[in-house]
Amino acid sequence: MLSTSKSTHDFDPLDELLKPPADETEEDRLIRLAQEAEARRISLQIDESIKAERQQQKKKSVVRLLLLGQSESGKSTTLRHFQRLYTPSAFREERILWRSVIQLNIVRSVRTILDALSNVRLPPVDSGGEDSDDGSPHIPHDLDLLKMRLTPLRHIEALLIAKLIPPSEDEAASFVATSSVSLFQSHRSRSTERSSRNQEVFVRPGATWKGALAKTSHSDARPTSLEDTGITTKDEAQEVLRSCTNDIISLWNDKFVREVLRRRKIRLEELPGFFLNDLGRVTALDFIPSDDDVLRARLKTVGVSEYRCEMEAAAGREQGTEWRIVDVGGSRPVLATWVPFFDDVDAIIFLAPISGFDQVLAEDRSVNRLEDSVLLWKAVCSNRLLANVDLVLFLNKCDILDAKLTSGIRLSRYVRSYGDRPNDLETASKYFRSKFSAIHREYSPLPRKFYGFCTSVTDTTTTAGILASVRDMVVRRHLKQSKLL
Repeated sequence: MLSTSKSTHDFDPLDELLKPPADETEEDRLIRLAQEAEARRISLQIDESIKAERQQQKKKSVVRLLLLGQSESGKSTTLRHFQRLYTPSAFREERILWRSVIQLNIVRSVRTILDALSNVRLPPVDSGGEDSDDGSPHIPHDLDLLKMRLTPLRHIEALLIAKLIPPSEDEAASFVATSSVSLFQSHRSRSTERSSRNQEVFVRPGATWKGALAKTSHSDARPTSLEDTGITTKDEAQEVLRSCTNDIISLWNDKFVREVLRRRKIRLEELPGFFLNDLGRVTALDFIPSDDDVLRARLKTVGVSEYRCEMEAAAGREQGTEWRIVDVGGSRPVLATWVPFFDDVDAIIFLAPISGFDQVLAEDRSVNRLEDSVLLWKAVCSNRLLANVDLVLFLNKCDILDAKLTSGIRLSRYVRSYGDRPNDLETASKYFRSKFSAIHREYSPLPRKFYGFCTSVTDTTTTAGILASVRDMVVRRHLKQSKLL
């Protein structure tokens, strides 16, 4: 019994299976041995490859970059610059998807104008649109007819919102319901007008909205016509915008409209997503957004958005550097979400839109935009979790600042400490750089170098050079801290 049990336990079915055939010839044996040797060689090669890949992953340098700043400071545009510079193929492939965003930007600009006109009363017959006795302007009859001809844009706005935002999201349903009722109405109260104008379409982080649009469209690097993009379905929004182009141009160029916008201090040219001066081009049926168009397009994001890309080899090392760029949003209710992302971050790009010295926050009209940026900058500089983190300051929207100062708006009227300095871009930018540098020096827990740039992130050439400098500085410091350089 014991011998039987022992023989049972010693039996190995694999050994039996791998035994050479009983009738194997010498020639067959040599072939079998050669095949087994080749199999072992391939197996060892695979094992070595896996081992090398694991070691390479351990050595790979990962740089974590955080984008901070108030809402509409230019964070998303800066992120798009990184994508354009370091993952250009993917950026070009997604350009067609931004056409829907640009279409919505145009509709929203028209809506802003019509909202501004909504409380202007119709003139008496044959009044010619003169001011009323109380000094408020009357809307000319031809503009009222123009508004009626632009009514199809109401449907286009709802259509574009449905394309960009999944219908399951409550915000989308709420916004569409509100916009379909209020858009382009002739008479509303001032409070309703303000709340309507302040509503904005936003998307959640990630590629959900891109995925939905990509089902019906894609683009090549330099398409010459709509057929080259692979689009097989008609773009209803583009067709309607094309049919309304002349009316939109007439509305935008109307002297009466410009005067109403001036009185209400609405400067569409300074807002992100402004394309009214490019209508002939961007409403063409074969329009494909350029890199600049994508950078100028406005699409508000909420929540945390992380973008990963592997850049070119840095500091002479063979392997590339993987960047993880995080945009955590800038509206006041989500500022508390910044802190968890301070851990293990290599550098922060803080964007302060200095053109907002005469503006207030959209979410809190009692707070000046420049003052808000200063307070946020103080908070970031003084945070002890960031004591050893490089802070890079972008004094952004210098192009808009230049336009404001050139138009005669006095900086000293809003910033008293500016005094009687010359009211020009060079002097103003030096002043702001000095002020933000002083805050950095005073509030930083530990001494560190100040990196400050005057930027216009919609300017591709200048911003590309600045981001290259920032990239090199951040990577070099990261490698030193990681003892890889």
